[in-house]
Amino acid sequence: MAISRKIDYKDLDSLFLDPTNPRLGRDNTGRDVPQSTVLELMQEWRLEELALSFTVNGFWPSEALLVVQEQLYRKNCVVVVEGNRRLAALMFLRSAASGRPRSKRWEELAVGLTPQSGLFTDVPVQLADSRADVEAFLGFRHVTGIMEWRPAEKAQYISRLIEQNNLSYDDVRKKIGSKAETVRRNYISYRLLLQMEDEEEISVKNVEERFSVLFLSLRTVGAQSYLHIDIKADPKMAARPVPKERLKALGYFAQWLFGNEEKGIEPLVEDSRKVDDFGRILESKQAVDYLERTKKPSFEFAYRLAGGDEIEVTRLIDGSADNIEAALSRAHLHKDSLSLQKAVSRLGADLVPLFSLFPDAKRQLNEDLSSAR
Repeated sequence: MAISRKIDYKDLDSLFLDPTNPRLGRDNTGRDVPQSTVLELMQEWRLEELALSFTVNGFWPSEALLVVQEQLYRKNCVVVVEGNRRLAALMFLRSAASGRPRSKRWEELAVGLTPQSGLFTDVPVQLADSRADVEAFLGFRHVTGIMEWRPAEKAQYISRLIEQNNLSYDDVRKKIGSKAETVRRNYISYRLLLQMEDEEEISVKNVEERFSVLFLSLRTVGAQSYLHIDIKADPKMAARPVPKERLKALGYFAQWLFGNEEKGIEPLVEDSRKVDDFGRILESKQAVDYLERTKKPSFEFAYRLAGGDEIEVTRLIDGSADNIEAALSRAHLHKDSLSLQKAVSRLGADLVPLFSLFPDAKRQLNEDLSSAR
C-alpha cells in the first residue's frame, strides 16, 4: 500500500506528535520524549498563523497529515510523520478554545471563536505502511523543497536515511532530489559533529547553530587535508571522518570555527563568507603553525601568512583593470569633462608608483607601446 490514497479522519486525541522529528533538535529527540515536552518545544514554531487559517477555512482534506501506526510509549499509536506543525496548531487552538490558552496571542485567537464542526474530531489523515514510505516525500519537501529545515536538521535527516536504511549517497540523492556531493558532505559534516561531541576537550555548544559553517568548510581542500578527511569516502568509511591521529587537530579546528565559551575563546572565523579564506589558511604550514602556537591568533595575520594578502591585492588590481577597460569604451564621448580629466590624472598618479614596484610590467608595457606604433 505504501501511502494510502484514501483519506481517513481521526479524533485529535488519537493522534501523536512525532518525538523523533529532526526539527526538535538533536538534544530533544527520542522515542521516549513525552508528548507534553514535544508540544512545549513546538510552541516557538509560529503556529498561530496556521491556527488562524483553521478558524477561517477549517482543515482542508488536501492538507491531510501523513501518519504511521507504530509502537510509542509501549503502546500502538497513530504517529504523525508529516504535518506535526498542523497537529500542534490544532492542539494549541483547542486548548485556547476551552479556556486554557498557552499565551496572550492564543487567548486573542480564541476570542469569539466558534470552531467549525469536526475541526478537532475529524482530522484528515493518510496512513502509510511505514516511515520509510514517507521518507522520499519528506526529503524533497524539507531538504530540497519549499519548506526547508535548518542545515543541521537536514544533515541529521540525511544521516538517518543512510544509516537506518543502509542507503548509499546516490540512493538518498534519488529520494530527495539533491546532488550526491551535497548528500555526501551533509552526511560527513553530521558525523563530524558527532565525533566532536565524543571529545571532552571540544565545545560543541555553537556548532549546531552554525552548522552551515561546518558544512561549507568541508568543501575546502585546506579543511580536508588538515583533518585528513576523505571527502569521497562511502558512508561506512565516513562514520568517523577524522582518524585518531588527527583528533588534536580536530580540537583546534573546532575552536577556530566555533570558539569555546567555557574557556572564553571567540571563534576565529566569525563570518561564513570567510570560510574559503579559512580553508586557504589551513593549506599553509606556516599559517597553521602560527594558529596552533598562538593563544589569541589573528585571522587577518594568518591569512597574510598563507599568501592571502597577495591574492587580495591581485583581485583589487584586476578589478581596477576591468573597470578601466569598461570606461575606455565610452571615455572618448566625454573628452571635455573636467571631472573625468581629474579622475584620469588621479589614475596616472597612482600608476607611476605602481609601475616602479613592478619594473618588468613597465618594461613589457613600453615594448607593447613601441610595437603598436
